[in-house]
Amino acid sequence: MKLQSNSFTQAISKGNKQLGIWISLNSPFAAEVTAPAGFDWALVDMEHSINDYFSVLGQLQAFASSNTTAIVRPEWNDAVAVKRLLDMGAPGLLFPMIQSVEEAKQAVAATRYPPHGIRGFSGATRANKFGRVTDYLDRVEGETTVILQIETRAAIEQAVEIASVDGVDGIFFGPADIAADIGKLGKPLDTEVWDLIRPAAAKLREIGVPVGTLVNDAAFATQLLNEGFTFVACGTDTSLLARAADTLLSTVKSGLK
Repeated sequence: MKLQSNSFTQAISKGNKQLGIWISLNSPFAAEVTAPAGFDWALVDMEHSINDYFSVLGQLQAFASSNTTAIVRPEWNDAVAVKRLLDMGAPGLLFPMIQSVEEAKQAVAATRYPPHGIRGFSGATRANKFGRVTDYLDRVEGETTVILQIETRAAIEQAVEIASVDGVDGIFFGPADIAADIGKLGKPLDTEVWDLIRPAAAKLREIGVPVGTLVNDAAFATQLLNEGFTFVACGTDTSLLARAADTLLSTVKSGLK
């Protein structure tokens, strides 16, 4: 049995636009509802949700039967969490709040077996179909997507250096935390936020680094993709549910006599 290719890793390396959705409902059933929609990638979030390893596992299983690549964001740049998620079969990871080249190197090292990194070895895991995938050790590092999230002005200033760390597949800009860092808390679409992000993203694209982000605005997501962003999440499952519920209730109430 051979290791399945990671279509998301391949796509962003070629510059193919990838549309994503944020998954925070912590429910395999909700993930199963979302999976057939046809997004290129989905981010299963552990940082700002109540997800645990069991709920993440169920969501990975839900997306496994679809064409959507499920990327997991661990709570932190923590080698133990990374080891467990990779053994669980996560095809890619988004590391939050990377602030320096050293932290970038630590993130990559957590995804690599020795001598290239520090990932612990287990011979029978969900990732290698419990020992049945014969080329797992040879190919997993090339197939696992490693994305680093930069979320402050200081990190943006080091974006090129962070992205140049060997093993980094892409850089993800976190506009919400960048907004907070520059005194614009709660205003991720503020012009000042994007005046910081856009030049940094352009520099990264110039050296061939795929760039991505999350914006809960469909028109702006489209604009960013047309500008050259490679992978953009254009909504979150929680916000979609909230808005749909509010709109439905408001629509019915407005028609009452």
